[in-house]
Amino acid sequence: MRRTISLSALLLALAGPAFAHPGHEASGFLHPFTGIDHLLAMVGVGLWAMLLAGHKPAMAALVPGSFLVMMALGAAAGFAGIKLPLVEAAILASVFVIGGLLIATVRLPTASAMAVVGLFALFHGYAHAIEAPESGTGSYMLGFLLASALLQVVGLGLGWVVRRASGELGWRALGGLVLAGGALALITN
Repeated sequence: MRRTISLSALLLALAGPAFAHPGHEASGFLHPFTGIDHLLAMVGVGLWAMLLAGHKPAMAALVPGSFLVMMALGAAAGFAGIKLPLVEAAILASVFVIGGLLIATVRLPTASAMAVVGLFALFHGYAHAIEAPESGTGSYMLGFLLASALLQVVGLGLGWVVRRASGELGWRALGGLVLAGGALALITN
């Protein structure tokens, strides 16, 4: 349990200086790492997916997978010039909702969980697209999808450790860290 919380705190500390989303102009891969809101949402989705999977680890890929698909659709909308309202608010809401779901150890049916994260993913993908460079949109999009998948795998791994080490108390603690990070992002933006 202490190791899990320490690792989570370390990830939050490393993400801290990057609130303004700088440095992603050349690399879509770097973009999800440059904002605590994106980082927490991606790791949180992986954590929640592992909680939902229970004793069926193969099911853990469905929720993050739906996030990635819907994030690609949101990015496509952004690249096509379609306007989405309240993008930053929706991204921040995703962090609070996912953190809350973890704290309450909410176990929705897989299809419902896929819909919840899918809705938020549209906004994450859209934000990535509207902050993309003028050229190389395909490689930029592939980069942020790959980085997002990597962060979700980190969340899945943390979730696996929590399941083995501490159970519901660990999920609640990590959910609290996600919420605390969301609050930090809210007051610093």
